Amino acid sequence: MLCGDEPDSRGLPPVTIAAVELSGTWRACIADDDVRREGVGLDYDDSSWPTIDMPGHWRSHPAFADSDGPLLYRHRLHLEQPADGRRRFVTLDGVFYQADVWLDGAYLGDPEGYFFPHSFDITDLSRLAADHVLAIEVSCAPQRQRASKRNITGALQHSDAIDPAWNPGGLWRPIRIDDTGAVRIDRLRVLCRDANDARAHLRLHARLDADRPRTVTVRTSVDGEVLAEHAQPLARGLNEVDWTLDINDPLLWWPWSLGAQHLTHIHVEVVIDGEGSDQRSVRTGLREVALQDWVFSVNGERLFVKGANLAPTRAALAEATPAEVRRDVELARDAGLDLVRVNGHIARPELYEAADELGMLVWQDFPLQWGYARTIRREAVRQAREAVDLLGHHPSIAVWCAHNEPVMAHDSRGAALGSSIVRNVLQQQRPTWNRTILDRWVKRAFETADETRTTIAHSGVAPHLPQLDGTDSHLFFGWYHGEGADVDGFAASLPRMVRFVSEFGAQSVPTSADFMDPQRWPALDWHHLTEHHGLQIDSFEQHVPPGGYSTFESWRDATQRYQAELLRHHIETFRRLKYRPTGGFCFLGLNDPSPAVSWGVLDHMRQPKLAYHAVTEACLPVIVVADRLRDSLFAGEAIALDVHVVSDLRALLEDVQCTATLRWPGGSHEWSWTGDVPPDSSVRVGTAQFVVPEMAGELWFDLTLQHPDAAATNRYASIVAPRRNG
Repeated sequence: MLCGDEPDSRGLPPVTIAAVELSGTWRACIADDDVRREGVGLDYDDSSWPTIDMPGHWRSHPAFADSDGPLLYRHRLHLEQPADGRRRFVTLDGVFYQADVWLDGAYLGDPEGYFFPHSFDITDLSRLAADHVLAIEVSCAPQRQRASKRNITGALQHSDAIDPAWNPGGLWRPIRIDDTGAVRIDRLRVLCRDANDARAHLRLHARLDADRPRTVTVRTSVDGEVLAEHAQPLARGLNEVDWTLDINDPLLWWPWSLGAQHLTHIHVEVVIDGEGSDQRSVRTGLREVALQDWVFSVNGERLFVKGANLAPTRAALAEATPAEVRRDVELARDAGLDLVRVNGHIARPELYEAADELGMLVWQDFPLQWGYARTIRREAVRQAREAVDLLGHHPSIAVWCAHNEPVMAHDSRGAALGSSIVRNVLQQQRPTWNRTILDRWVKRAFETADETRTTIAHSGVAPHLPQLDGTDSHLFFGWYHGEGADVDGFAASLPRMVRFVSEFGAQSVPTSADFMDPQRWPALDWHHLTEHHGLQIDSFEQHVPPGGYSTFESWRDATQRYQAELLRHHIETFRRLKYRPTGGFCFLGLNDPSPAVSWGVLDHMRQPKLAYHAVTEACLPVIVVADRLRDSLFAGEAIALDVHVVSDLRALLEDVQCTATLRWPGGSHEWSWTGDVPPDSSVRVGTAQFVVPEMAGELWFDLTLQHPDAAATNRYASIVAPRRNG
């Protein structure tokens, strides 16, 4: 195709770029020494090789369904020779995870890294002939040494949400051939440092690839209007170029709960002697985002963040459609969430585009999860810079996180967190290579490349020596530790640990459960479900034991009720502590990438579990909550419950009517309060004190809030036992 076929507003010639995409049918086979020696050349006969779709994952092809590779891919193509003064590049947009690349038997390079593009200059080779063969050997080694992994693939190769037997290897994003002028834009980074109603300040960085020393003109346009143009001397090869741009009277980008999502197009062209050489465009949003003491603010407006951890849309990333990716963001917004944490991976481009358009903030994890080998430090630093180049222009991205749970030393979250929470905190006091060395280097790489956002060195690290600061918390009360109600006392005792809780929750059985063979109940293949579908049977035995249910359906429903109640209670607790000290939360998690017994409140078919509806209710803009009733009370026991109203609205609610009603078989009692609720606040409206009535059975505590601009209800239930002796 031809791009830029109209002169610009200054009458300069257009930048003409020929692009050929190589998606479609390729040939592939298992790579061995003979294939490597002969199979990369132009004249090799590959007609007996299986055909395979590209982009894709090799495990999706029947011939390679059980293979861990490596595979050699081949594709024949016809290209006219580039015109004089033009250059030609082949770009691999996504390689899972490492590759060796040849054109007509000539070695081009060995790219590593799954989420960003890799380009190679093929100008001279393209001038030798018109018919070519592109050969790519792709490897994605299984990461069997879980505490010392070498592939920077995060949750896609080590997660409790994806079958550990799955191998994501393959060419999962398109491959294209581009023709440019003498200078090519190899990378373009656009960052919004600060923005207000009067001005937005952009910082731009480009890596320009020049054929020889020369001076070019770099021209920058905003929404079609040229705002900057400067002469730039270049050396032969790659040149790092930085410049700034101010935009007056900008239309600001806001999260959906605060305002509109205005998006701005930035276009950069390289011009040589009045003729276009190359161009690149990105869409960004003008906003200023900050994270101070774990409280987010956007454009100076404080925001209590309600979020969820987002797993990959599918375990096979290449097979997720743009509509499926966008749907996950829509479902998060429908639940009242402000933020998704892209947990342990970098997602498809469509996710960030959808987040920009829908006003969803993104906590972006770098794909490091749990333990890694010491040899990856240099590569991790390089890929951190690539992440900023790839994603930095997206206004939705609010924070980078270098490493998720570097303290993990076992194959699963459960194995490491199953001991007491005190023991886990103590274990984090000693330095480790992952947390102390690797994470510091990766954090520094993010901060060097992007000074406009906060970078968190690691997630789920408790306060430790020497600064006793720590980061966000992962709290699994009611699953790995104690009971769900324990979070209240923990928060009161250690408020620093609930400044931002980025993982909490419980597993449940999905509605789409055919993969579990429910007709075999109770003789399910528990081992297989544990090994391949994420089931954590020890925690289920503790909280929702399968042996207590006569049918699969009754157990499934009980697990969903348990998950729903635990998430509801945790969210209410964190919202009640709004800004004192909690700045927000991210529960685990929103979605399942494959058939699993997991943390997701949406299963792999996106059927909602009971917890999805519970989260939606707990995340309404205005809620009324009380201290949680214990599951069991004793007759004659004295109880005091504080009642709070939490409002995320930006307006004062005057004369709010709040009613609490205690009901039991044969009686009831009511309390009522009236008052104002300030904007963006959590206020205690009163305390309900009572003595548990002398009865046996269920007791209910109902809350109602009434106001012309807001209404809310809530209910707590408990079972009353006979009075304790003595």
